Amino acid sequence: MNIVPHHHHSCEATSSKIQQFFAEFHVGQILRSCNAYKLRGFAVMAIFLVAFEAVFQRRSFYQRKKDAPESIPFERDTFYRFLNSCAIHWRKFTLLLGTAVIQKAIAPLTSEERRNVLIIDDSLFSRNRSRKVELLARVYDHVSGTYVKGFCMLTLGWSDGNTFLPLSHCLLSSSSKQQQLQGVSEGVDPRSNGGKQRKLAQCKAPEVVLTLLQEAREAGVPAQHVLFDSWFCSPASLHQIHELGYDVIARVKKSEKMHFSFQGRMQDVMAIYRSQKKRRGRSAYLLSVEAEAVKDGKRLPVRLVYVRNKNKRSDYLVLVSTDLTLSEEEIIQTYGKRWNIEVFFKMCKSYLKLGKETRSISYDALTAHTSIVFARYMMLALEQRRNTDERSLGELFYLTIDELEDLRYLDALAALLSLLMDCAKEAEILDDEQINQLLDLFVAKLPDLWGKCLKQCA
Repeated sequence: MNIVPHHHHSCEATSSKIQQFFAEFHVGQILRSCNAYKLRGFAVMAIFLVAFEAVFQRRSFYQRKKDAPESIPFERDTFYRFLNSCAIHWRKFTLLLGTAVIQKAIAPLTSEERRNVLIIDDSLFSRNRSRKVELLARVYDHVSGTYVKGFCMLTLGWSDGNTFLPLSHCLLSSSSKQQQLQGVSEGVDPRSNGGKQRKLAQCKAPEVVLTLLQEAREAGVPAQHVLFDSWFCSPASLHQIHELGYDVIARVKKSEKMHFSFQGRMQDVMAIYRSQKKRRGRSAYLLSVEAEAVKDGKRLPVRLVYVRNKNKRSDYLVLVSTDLTLSEEEIIQTYGKRWNIEVFFKMCKSYLKLGKETRSISYDALTAHTSIVFARYMMLALEQRRNTDERSLGELFYLTIDELEDLRYLDALAALLSLLMDCAKEAEILDDEQINQLLDLFVAKLPDLWGKCLKQCA
């Protein structure tokens, strides 16, 4: 056995699972198709892998470069130029990678009878201590009930009820000069991918949602229904999404300003509820009626399902479905899949350092960081699905960290053995053949697990 020390690039320092994930789904090809390539210098794939594995190494690029300069062959200027590039279409990268995971890995494991859904929701991307971040705005935090500095991270995800995968995103700023604290940086070409992403970020959320859904449909994402909360539900949105070819299942806001056509009159959902007889007993729902969503003279048949609020028994929630073929129980069951995106937000913020890993003021770098975090989540979600693992994604995250720690330890052991070989050669105690025989004997005496892992560092 010939153990020779190598200057490990980032792709060689990652765990076997990360290597397999990138190889199986051809991440390098996807990056190139999203305009992420270089004519000279270090390969984009090597730079991307360093950014991808940072959270699993539990050290930032700066810390790794400072502690072990030989582990990263390029300088920080190369790394930050990659993240700040306006040329890379990061939204497209997330969509293509997510679609590849669904078609190659999830679809073969999913029954054809299962209803696949697209889920839309937003979450706060906080930069409350920043002042000069590009397109920084004041956004409303629904948790604290106050306005904070940051972005509204609008996310489109896919779920089959078991696995959730993020597909696309947009860090929404504000088109209002009163709410927008920073504008677009000078010198950004509006024709570039970064320029187009900035323009999209200043659009209204309903317009951005339609853009994300249209891109998902063109990419061939298998889904029939779109789920979202009451913040986006309106007769206009129901018509627009239905025209794209999707059925909608959403929660309706109990407001006097939103009306549906019922029994020949335009009524809000509360008036409809008061005028109808409710179901008694422990039924899954209280009331179900067929109505019409009316917008600009167009009428769309919908089903309104009134469900008892489990957190407050005297209250009720209202669901709307444009798919009249579904029963009330199926509508309730399908809408329950929307909770997966809330788990996704929690995982990204608590474990994958969404919003905390980068302190950049460039909008391109923030978009790149978001796409990288989403790619990390895809790998963990796929690992959980394939192994039918009952452990949480957080536990799998720490398991991946442990594997990376082991590989780093074995790299150090290989370096010590290499140093021993060099010393033996300089002292002329043994020749090359005798040294290799000694190392073969040493490895053979090691425990099986150590021996297999050590061969990976050879």
